[in-house]
Amino acid sequence: MQKQSSGEELLATRNMDLHILDHRLRVTSISKNGLVNFTHPLIKLIFLRNRTRCKFFSLTETPENYTVVLDEEGFKELRPSEHLQVESAIWLPLNVVSNGSASSSSQAVGVTKIAKSVIAPLAQQHVSVFMLSTYQTDFILVKEKDLSVVVSTLEEEFNIYKEEGGESVPVHCQDVSNGLHKNGREAIQPTVHPVLIPKNQFCVMSLDPDTLPSIATTLIDVLFYSSSPKEDPQPSPSQDCVKFFSFSLIDGYISLVMDTEAQRQFPADLLFTSSSGELWRMVRIGGQPLGFDECGIVAQISQPLADSDISAYYISTFSFDHALSQSDMSWVMQINRTDHICD
Repeated sequence: MQKQSSGEELLATRNMDLHILDHRLRVTSISKNGLVNFTHPLIKLIFLRNRTRCKFFSLTETPENYTVVLDEEGFKELRPSEHLQVESAIWLPLNVVSNGSASSSSQAVGVTKIAKSVIAPLAQQHVSVFMLSTYQTDFILVKEKDLSVVVSTLEEEFNIYKEEGGESVPVHCQDVSNGLHKNGREAIQPTVHPVLIPKNQFCVMSLDPDTLPSIATTLIDVLFYSSSPKEDPQPSPSQDCVKFFSFSLIDGYISLVMDTEAQRQFPADLLFTSSSGELWRMVRIGGQPLGFDECGIVAQISQPLADSDISAYYISTFSFDHALSQSDMSWVMQINRTDHICD
């Protein structure tokens, strides 16, 4: 694929819209030992969406915990518990789409395509982001308090709209001003985090919501009964595979990310992916929990992907980040890391 010049990249972003979606999100974590306390509300949020007003729900299992990202209506279903950690900020999801395309039904542009136009500029302005790629699209979550910085940073590149009551309303910097528009601090060198490259191969798939009841038993088994709380929460170099399963139900669209072992448990005729049926390899970022304040992690990972024109999904969780690509992983060496594990 021929790379774009800087002028072509600018023209491409001018043909894109940035939507601030009508959701206020919470990022939470449920401990493996405490999952039993949340089985009922999670099943309700997944399978009984007509009984809740939740429109944005994502559940990702990793070796450490379950990351649950959901809107304020969904958050009401989770009772306070010693097993529930809640990140203090309110997060707003952003979505980049082509001019005139509905944000909820657009094809995924991939973190690669927004690395230079969105991720890198926000990192330069010290805006931390939480990424959630799905089968349909890519959500860039930013803290509500950073919205004015986000708009002022990106408004020269994008037409920015805020969705309100089903309408897309144009937004300009003065509309969301709540302080300094630009972060005046000098750019800092991002921390170099170790990475792990497990041998699992992953599928990124979708499902017709009407057929969700048909896989209910399998999905419940995979999410709630396929692992024991005694499993090692810290993957080590001796482990070939890492537990990772993600289910998202956002504005009526379902996305699943699972390894091939989990995929074999589901009926093949109900889950669908792209016509090529491609498999993905994962890079897990972080040796210790990354936190939510550090800036530039996503930019540091997505930059070599963008430079090499490698499509990628990116999923942040409460503790670590995860990038999925179809390449041979040689791009990881471009991140200037010495502490990496691969086969």
